[in-house]
Amino acid sequence: MAMKAEPNVVPLCDVLLVLIIIFMVITPTVQRGMDAKLPETLGSTEQSIDAIVMTLHFDGKIDVNKNYYERDLLHSRLVSIYGPRQHKSILIRADARVPFIDVVELMDIARGAGVEEVGIVLEYFEEEEEGGV
Repeated sequence: MAMKAEPNVVPLCDVLLVLIIIFMVITPTVQRGMDAKLPETLGSTEQSIDAIVMTLHFDGKIDVNKNYYERDLLHSRLVSIYGPRQHKSILIRADARVPFIDVVELMDIARGAGVEEVGIVLEYFEEEEEGGV
């Protein structure tokens, strides 16, 4: 009668159990989350003069540093502003009644125009209606 050779799987099971234990110990220590770039505080009360702020008003008007632009011309205007600049960041603020999807659309326009950093101004902003008291 011929004898059959069977592989010995005991060492393989030992190695697998050791690997499982190692992964169970290492997994909770792995850092999870998202990297966030926090704003830097200024040492003095001096504000950045070259900051560009884009404001979305409730009536749909858009202004960039208090100059109003049509939505169709906004992309080309932002390209001309950010072309020569080294620091390509913008701050976006919007009326409290504006749907957030409109703010996201402005972010997309800014990114398409070459803006690398987009910030959102977190202040409550609601304009007075024209003709109001």
